[in-house]
Amino acid sequence: MEDKDIKCKICCGDHVEILKKHISDFSIDLIITSPPYDDLRKYENYKFDFESLAHELFRVLDYGGVLVWIVKDMTVDGSETGTSFKQALYFKDKVGFNLYDTMILEKNGSAYPSQVRYSDVFEYMFVLSKGKPKTVNLIEDRKNKWHNTKSFGIRSGRKKDGSLNRRSNKKSKVSKEYGVRFNIWRYNTGYGYSAEEDIAYKHPAIFPEQLAKDHILSWSEYGDWVLDPMSGSGTVLKMAYLNSRHSIGIDCSKKYCEIQKRRMRKVMKESKR
Repeated sequence: MEDKDIKCKICCGDHVEILKKHISDFSIDLIITSPPYDDLRKYENYKFDFESLAHELFRVLDYGGVLVWIVKDMTVDGSETGTSFKQALYFKDKVGFNLYDTMILEKNGSAYPSQVRYSDVFEYMFVLSKGKPKTVNLIEDRKNKWHNTKSFGIRSGRKKDGSLNRRSNKKSKVSKEYGVRFNIWRYNTGYGYSAEEDIAYKHPAIFPEQLAKDHILSWSEYGDWVLDPMSGSGTVLKMAYLNSRHSIGIDCSKKYCEIQKRRMRKVMKESKR
């Protein structure tokens, strides 16, 4: 699919095989994806060879490219599986990625509150890079309480030996109205929040469009190639298109690929108005 010189390719089949056969080395600038969370959801026709996929993602990513891996763990017999950390460490220790940041996706609530545990309202977002990230556009939308002040007064920090290191910022310039956001990102999720199109909710697990957009803006530039190797309902593809990035989506389910195509046709049509 193509419009306004922005390309969107949707591939239906096994992601490892498609990557091997059709995606060139160093051709992708940003990867955003969310793998199956242990057995928390049931997806059509999927198989998940994590280790092979991890090495393929490293191969196709350009130097300085970023992989955003959004994942959480199942709790079995009172113990979390730790799969998310195992995957992050495999990327780092066995594949060659840098673990650039461990971010948190905070959701607006839990649909199934637990009576024996604190309610689970977050997921991990591991930001992995191939070398030093070539693009870092930090989002500045955190209201700065020091805005329009001429001095921050005295700030304190700790030295390596634990002693207090006090330093004055009296000569600091007037602060900006908004500062860089923290690495915990909070979104409203669920029906009516995660996506605009009803058809997107035919997929069992979608993440918010704004989340995809924020990562796209943070780690890529106009005209870059964005990949989602488990593209599901097509959220990453849609937000890449709306922000002038080329995209490739891969999914093993014909049903989900059709959802992606329908969403992309709709957004392309609307963009022409």
